[in-house]
Amino acid sequence: MSQSLTADDVATQGQNWNALPVLDMRSWTQGNSQEKKQFAQQVIETCKTAGFFYLSGHSVTPKALRDVYAASEDFHQQTEDFKSQYHIADSRHHRGWVPTSEVGEFQKNGDHHKVFYESFDLSFEVAADDHRTHQGYGLVGPNIWPELTSFQSRVADYYDAVYSLGRELLSIFESGLGMAPGTLLKHVTAPPSQLRLLKYFENDAPADRLHHGIDAHSDFECLTILHATHPGLQLLSANDHWVETPPMESCFTILVGDCIEAWTGGDLKATQHRVVNRGAERFSLPFFFSADYDCEIKPQSPFDTAEAMAAYPTFKAGEHLWSRTIANFPYLRKLVEQGHLVVDFEVTEESPFKRLSLEEKALLEHTSQT
Repeated sequence: MSQSLTADDVATQGQNWNALPVLDMRSWTQGNSQEKKQFAQQVIETCKTAGFFYLSGHSVTPKALRDVYAASEDFHQQTEDFKSQYHIADSRHHRGWVPTSEVGEFQKNGDHHKVFYESFDLSFEVAADDHRTHQGYGLVGPNIWPELTSFQSRVADYYDAVYSLGRELLSIFESGLGMAPGTLLKHVTAPPSQLRLLKYFENDAPADRLHHGIDAHSDFECLTILHATHPGLQLLSANDHWVETPPMESCFTILVGDCIEAWTGGDLKATQHRVVNRGAERFSLPFFFSADYDCEIKPQSPFDTAEAMAAYPTFKAGEHLWSRTIANFPYLRKLVEQGHLVVDFEVTEESPFKRLSLEEKALLEHTSQT
């Protein structure tokens, strides 16, 4: 790292690649068996060499995207009194409005950080009387739907479309990884696959290490299928440099999640990412495609070597997701402290899948020597 890079530079600057990886899914959906195999292998190779990819030629229609963005804007423009009726802290299954007051400020390494977004969160719909619904507090259960014209239908239609895309993508990963069909998909029946309707607020705060869109992290599920209206997203490349990844028309950005990293014994790495504060209004639709809550995640054949099994001890997909969610949401931490939410797994401050850029590592080393 050049010593001219400050902590703010390292926290906000990304490389601008001449060409970002774009893969056309029609090679899979319309191709013959050989073309399908080649596409699946290309997906895996791109994840190894770039760390992420853009997906074109998918099945989610422009109308579905327009409709869900319209629904998101409709909700976020409502008054706080209206939105507070659907506050996530009043939900038993982590659904509803996430105000800035819930996530907007946090302490890290002795510094005071601020973020500039709010969200409406929902997940896979499971009826309250379904035996799979978590009793008390949990992640599997019914959604909460605001009383806004066409909100539920527009959002549910989009959810169904992007969930179907997630299933197709996971089957592509199975093929590209040399796994038998259904090896991974058999673990996806009623998953806590969350969709967030995010709004980043216009603001005049600087883009620096203390002011974020969203702080750096990997996602806790299998895959993330992301669409956004404006730049700000940076992804950590396979060779550990932050990269500017602005939206591309008609494309989703696809990120590898923690579960796929573990399933492959680290052959694929979870895509670390962050949203840099650009000060502009921005809407985003991250969809986190998950395995079932009770699915045991461990390296799968042909990645289940003794070394991989030691590096990636078995964990439950839902417990990993729930623990990271508790760590990130003050209302859940408060419920744990009060004894209203009892868990039998460890909630750590930092994710075990956390990875730093080379610039961040160099800055830490330089700081430790001064």
